[in-house]
Amino acid sequence: MSLRIVRTARLVALAILVVLFATPLFAAGAREQASAVQEITLYSGRGESLVDPLIRRFEAETGIRVRVRYAGTAELAVLLAEEGDRTPADLFWGQDAGALGSLANDGMLTELPSSLLADKPEIYVSATGQWVATSGRARVLAYSPERVSAAEFPASVFDLTQPQYRSRVGWAPTNGSFQAFVTAMRVTYGDARTGEWLTAMRANDAQAYRNNTALVEAIAAGEIDFAITNNYYLLRFLANDAAYPVSQRFFGDGDIGNLVNVASVGVLRSSTRFDAAVRFIEFLVQNEAQQFFTDVIYEYPVLDSVAPNEALESFDTVLTASPRLNLDDLSDLQGTLTLLRNTGVL
Repeated sequence: MSLRIVRTARLVALAILVVLFATPLFAAGAREQASAVQEITLYSGRGESLVDPLIRRFEAETGIRVRVRYAGTAELAVLLAEEGDRTPADLFWGQDAGALGSLANDGMLTELPSSLLADKPEIYVSATGQWVATSGRARVLAYSPERVSAAEFPASVFDLTQPQYRSRVGWAPTNGSFQAFVTAMRVTYGDARTGEWLTAMRANDAQAYRNNTALVEAIAAGEIDFAITNNYYLLRFLANDAAYPVSQRFFGDGDIGNLVNVASVGVLRSSTRFDAAVRFIEFLVQNEAQQFFTDVIYEYPVLDSVAPNEALESFDTVLTASPRLNLDDLSDLQGTLTLLRNTGVL
């Protein structure tokens, strides 16, 4: 056998070995890439105890793993702004539209497929097409039916600064929903009047609590007589105890204290997993998840095909009570935080 033939045979054998070893390595690399696509990172301003069951259901149905970072909506919005394009987040799910609007204004969100925005009430969809509501809720006045007479019901949230309410009203200034409400007041009445109201509430000895659940419990315990909160917290207590000693109502129709806001979700522009992120949003706005939001969390569904929980006021009643606002306008979260600090509320 000639030397040339031997060398050729060796080269062929070497080529075969390279192919044999490279094939499993290439396949492994492809599997790793596919695996990476099947994992998304979610920054959630929604509480873990509320939404973790839904997230695990999504994972079971789709095989897509969801890594979740839980924190307050405002805190996560500020973090995302700081991280910019370096953020590991693919999605942001906030307690209110204002936080999503802030990120949209900063160019951090990407436009969603039109199919996610179709067939929903105007209040549930961003004008920019960059976020969509997953559920709705309303601000209400919770009160003690044992210690509050009908004559004491305030017509407006602005009335809570009157002497008759001194030391009797609770609020949760660090809560994202409260901060969205303050943003709505700023948009409607301006910073000067909003700052005057905040200062007057402090001067009237408004009692600060860590969250909305604590507000409802404080009324039941006799610590306060009124609280400005979201509609669904009391309903959870009443589901366990129909005689729970707290009631709730709206202020007068159109009052800023009756703000209707939405939990909403968007995809970060920097995400490389857009399709998987959209699948998560699609899951949140389909019937099963929507039924969960209204049956378990006592929020309003975004689909007409899902009937709201019977414990909720009708959606028509809520819309009549609510002020007329474009939720995309509630984007200046930083301005609200600054005002809250400057007035000593935070």
